[in-house]
Amino acid sequence: MRSRELFSTAFVVCALVGLSGCKSASPPPDRLSQLIAKGSDLFFNETFGGNGRTCGTCHPAENNFTIDPAFIATLPKDNPLFVAEFIPALKENFENPALMREFGLILENLDGFADLKNKFVMRGVPHVLGLRTSVNSPGGPRTGWSGDGAPGDGSLRSFATGAVIQHFTKTLNRIPGVDFRLPTDEELDALEAFQLSLGRQEDLVLPLRLKGTVPKRGQAIFLDKKLGKCNLCHVNAGATSNLGQGSLGNANFNTGVEDLPDQPARLTTQKVPRDDGFRTPGDGTFNVPPLVEAADSGPFFHNNAIETIEGAVGFYDGEAFNKSPAGRTLAKLDPEGKGIELDGTQIVAIAAFLRVINVLENIRQSIMLLEASLAVSSSAERARLLTRAVHETNDSTRVLRGGGLHAEAVAHLQAARRLADKAVRSHFFGRKYTEEAIREQKKARAFLVE
Repeated sequence: MRSRELFSTAFVVCALVGLSGCKSASPPPDRLSQLIAKGSDLFFNETFGGNGRTCGTCHPAENNFTIDPAFIATLPKDNPLFVAEFIPALKENFENPALMREFGLILENLDGFADLKNKFVMRGVPHVLGLRTSVNSPGGPRTGWSGDGAPGDGSLRSFATGAVIQHFTKTLNRIPGVDFRLPTDEELDALEAFQLSLGRQEDLVLPLRLKGTVPKRGQAIFLDKKLGKCNLCHVNAGATSNLGQGSLGNANFNTGVEDLPDQPARLTTQKVPRDDGFRTPGDGTFNVPPLVEAADSGPFFHNNAIETIEGAVGFYDGEAFNKSPAGRTLAKLDPEGKGIELDGTQIVAIAAFLRVINVLENIRQSIMLLEASLAVSSSAERARLLTRAVHETNDSTRVLRGGGLHAEAVAHLQAARRLADKAVRSHFFGRKYTEEAIREQKKARAFLVE
């Protein structure tokens, strides 16, 4: 990975875990690093006088800044995520606990709060990694699943304000100064700086010199404008679109996800209104998410309709997509008038490619966390960094194993995880174990890419 990207993220980790004693070769803390540190503290600890939730309640660092049913199942009953279950004033029309626990869906009132019983949608929680590369568009910022996940100008600053009003309130009255306090301008600046600092600071430059027969083939299909066509809407596996007419930035498309016949939440007896997407009333479109972080941050799409990365790729070979406005647009661009037509092995190959680039990012972050742990003096801070590295390494192993990929890399990742665990517990040999863990991460990476 590029050294500039590594340096940019290295100082961010210090802010991410609230490290006052972070030592590195970087310049003394400047205004930006101080703002990021403040934003980190606000993100994970500030309730804004509300019901106990923080931004980190739905975007926990230890779960790739998102939540899913498996993670939700590990939380204690008094976790603020479950306020609708123990705060009487929020029992109705604030969340749907059944859909939250089974499918990881959160209730959103994107069309306002005038009719809480009927005007709502159920959406998954998008991760907030790589925002610096995925928010901007010629038409303005694109936040949330529909590109208008914030009131006002749609910016990350507005997104934070909207989140407090929607999710932090003590009652459904949502009165500022009573049910919550609104973030100050300085706090919004800090939250924006922190979120922009998370994850990748630059997009990949494809093609990568991958190893492994199936991921290499998957990359080729991804980039093929006549076969996979993935790179048209996800340039360099990011969130920027280019349909041959120049960059569209983070664009909105109607891909037909709402037309899937068996959406999991709608198989229940629960009320799940149709999600009309961008603006009010909506035009049925949703904005493009980055794909580098996709494989370990499912379920997929705005409604958590599909569980696996293979299923998410397979969606674009289906009728719902190819009959959608976006599918018809791609067909018009095709010399033979075809949409996306993929066989099962091709779907698996693209998913394998997405799994590998996700793991490469996880390894980059793991190494960065391990190196940062060597630079701190506080044992508690060091343990937090090492624990984060363990989480990232667990993700790497899970993602590769889930696709039956790179068994040799998995073995080195498992060794790295054991060494990081030892480093957490060891006072005298922690540095030695950490350095060995870094070497194992690099060995794993060598099996994935040249």
